[in-house]
Amino acid sequence: MKYAVIGSTYLLGLMFLVFGLNFWLQFIPSPPMSAAAGAYFGAIISAKVLLVTKIVEVTAGVLLLAGIARPFALLLLAPVVVNIVLFHATLQPEGLPMGLIAAALLAFLGYTYRETYAPLFKKG
Repeated sequence: MKYAVIGSTYLLGLMFLVFGLNFWLQFIPSPPMSAAAGAYFGAIISAKVLLVTKIVEVTAGVLLLAGIARPFALLLLAPVVVNIVLFHATLQPEGLPMGLIAAALLAFLGYTYRETYAPLFKKG
């Protein structure tokens, strides 16, 4: 179990660090997008939402890889992963497997930190 947690942590951290940095450095070519996906991306780019999202991705990736505040990094990534999965499920299905992998890694790591998150779900 220990090695699964370590491997999952580094894999998730690396995924978000690489794809987050790709926003600025553009070392991975972008696949062609449908018209609807292009319109969506145009809107979130012009509203600076994608910029903030990429800053969150890089920050969380660094935190995971450095072993600093990992439960916090996972909380930062949760809404990002939900949006990735929804985007690919509805607008760009080719990327859905990668989104589901990220969701599975996030869910597994969230489960391993369940004691840390327990106070969030207590009444009062």
